[in-house]
This record gives sequence, structure tokens and C-alpha cells, in this order.
Amino acid sequence: MLRLLNFYGLRKVVISPDFATRIDRVRDSFEQQGLDGFIVESPSNRRWISGFTGTSGVVVITKNTKYFLADSRYWEQVKVECPDFELVEVIGAVSSLSTEFLMSCNNAQLGFESNHVTVDQINNWRSSMEQSGNTTFPKFRSVSGLIEELRMVKDDQELKILSNAVELGDRAFEAVTAGIHSGQTEKDIAWLIQEYAVTHGASDLSFPSIVASGPHAALPHWRASDSELISGSGVVIDMGVVLDGYCSDLTRTIWFKGESNQEPTDKFLRIYDVVRMAQEMAMERIEPGMLGSEAHEIAQTVINQAGYGDFFGHGLGHGVGLDVHEEPRLSPSGNVKLAEGHVVTVEPGIYIPGWGGVRIEDQCVIENGKLRSLTSASKNFPA
Repeated sequence: MLRLLNFYGLRKVVISPDFATRIDRVRDSFEQQGLDGFIVESPSNRRWISGFTGTSGVVVITKNTKYFLADSRYWEQVKVECPDFELVEVIGAVSSLSTEFLMSCNNAQLGFESNHVTVDQINNWRSSMEQSGNTTFPKFRSVSGLIEELRMVKDDQELKILSNAVELGDRAFEAVTAGIHSGQTEKDIAWLIQEYAVTHGASDLSFPSIVASGPHAALPHWRASDSELISGSGVVIDMGVVLDGYCSDLTRTIWFKGESNQEPTDKFLRIYDVVRMAQEMAMERIEPGMLGSEAHEIAQTVINQAGYGDFFGHGLGHGVGLDVHEEPRLSPSGNVKLAEGHVVTVEPGIYIPGWGGVRIEDQCVIENGKLRSLTSASKNFPA
């Protein structure tokens, strides 16, 4: 579906996702769940089902109608981005359902996202209806992960956007690391990544970039600090960009010679090779029908056999899409079967306290019965 956007003076032709098909897939679950409608408040789920890019609003999908509840800040935006939805104009800033709308639902069974809606929100909805004096109002039913499960399989447009996001992240990494030099801090590198990404089309970063030099690399989620890069040590860089709402996720470990001009140590080379082998084995063997836990075990076995099993403490990977961390999970507890169209990371690592660590991460899609990497950033490190 082609649509011409003219929002706040911007005009461009875009290809809209097939929201009608997505909504039908949600409705297909109503009978099994015993629902007459479903309330969507999660920002990522709301965007997936409607295309809305704003920060506040509620989507309600019923068997025959689709509503978008928003206050006056977003009325025009909803009309442009969600033209097929019935706009319910809510008076005053609101991030939840209005009493008037709820009362119009009579005795409907409305599902809500139990993994996103708080107990206070449910209590407020019920309290507002009880205080209205009306004797008929909807019943709320807890539903977990309904849309998240549908989002795991990416359609062709999503794959195109994700590929573009990964490509931009790759370029940002390579541009910044090509100029790394002594005197720079971890925060300097993180800022340069952000600057490159935003000036080349990204709306944001997927998460604050991890730049971990020397012993800091032993902490998988170290936050970039004011510490200068340590000469003659490894540097873990984990970063991602957001493009058209979708996330990339990339990790590379480089060797920083610095002023010492020191070549990579034997220990670094050995650990780097083990991590790279674990990733390559997993990427070669992961296939549809495999549980996330089975995918994790492939890399875990390689690292165990090399004698570093105690130093790999996180899951092998996770799904990526509108959120940088989503289902399916490749981890010891990953109980989702992998399927065609899943986009996942493969990111084994080894972390040794007091020394440092190595992690290598690619973003991949399951396609034609195997894993295909979307990532092209060089792994020829140390260099």
C-alpha cells in the first residue's frame, strides 16, 4: 500500500506495512482466548499494529472495529499515520482508556497486555466505571504475549528495514574504529558512534553504546566511562542504531595497540578464536524447529570444551525488531521453537575478571532452513 505523508510539512512516499493482515492475525486469537476485543498500550505493539509513531495512545481491536484513543496532542498525527482507525478523541492528556469509551463497550470481554499494564491501571479502569453508576461495563481478561508472539516472524518490509538498520550500524562501527587513537576515552568512542549514526539517518541508538577497554571488558554490560582506552588490550564495542523504528545490534572485540604498539597477546588470540569458533558453529547449525535452548547449547559446548565454560554466563542471543531485546531467546531457558522469519542475535562471549573479555555478535535471520547473517562488519580483529 502506497501512502503520501504530509505531516508537519514532510512529504514522502512510503510503503505501508499490511496492518489489515496484522489485525486479522490478532482477531484470529479472539475465539481461543474468549475475547471480544484487545487493548494495546505497549508502544512497540501499538506501532506494529497501527503504524503510530507517537508516544501516547491506546489501540483497541474488536471483532469488527479498530479504535485509536488519543488526546489532542496526537489527533492529527493519528489521522495521518492511522487513517483506517476510528479516532476516539479523549479530552486532556491521557495515556489510558477513557471512562466514556469503556462504558460504550457494555459487557464485552476485553483482553489486556498483562506484561505491560499495571495493577493500578486495571484498578483505575474498574473504579472509574463503578463510580459512573452504570451497571453494565466490560470485563477485563489478562493476556500475555499475544502480539509479541506474532511479531517474532518478520515480514518482507520489516526485514528490509532491519537490514538497512544493520548496515548503518556496521558503517558507524567501522568509521569510528578506523580512527581510534591514544588519549580517547570510552565515552569519546561512544559519542562518535552516536554522532555518526544520527548524522547518517538513525533516529536514535538501540541502547547506550558499550565501550569496554581492558579489564572493563570482563563486564558484559559495562557502560562507557571516562577512562582512556588502555594500550595493549582488547576493547569490546557493543552498539546498535534505530532506523524507521527498528533496531540493530552489533558487537565486535578489537585489539587496541595504542602508544605501546603491542601486538595481541597469546591469551587474547586464544580466547578470541574460541569465541569466534563458538559463534561460527552456532550460526552454521541453528535451524528452524530448534529450541532456543538447543541453539545456546551449540556455542556453550564449544566454549566448555575449550575450558572456558565458567566464563560464559549469558544467553547466546535474542530476537531483535521494534525492540532490541524481544522473543525468541537463545538461552538455557529458551523454550520457543525457532522459525523462518525470526531475526536473532548470535553473541557468545568469554569474560575473565581482572583481565577482560571477548564478545562477537551478528544479527541474523532464519531463512530457507538456515541462519543468514545480516551483519557485514569485519571480524578480522585483532588487526
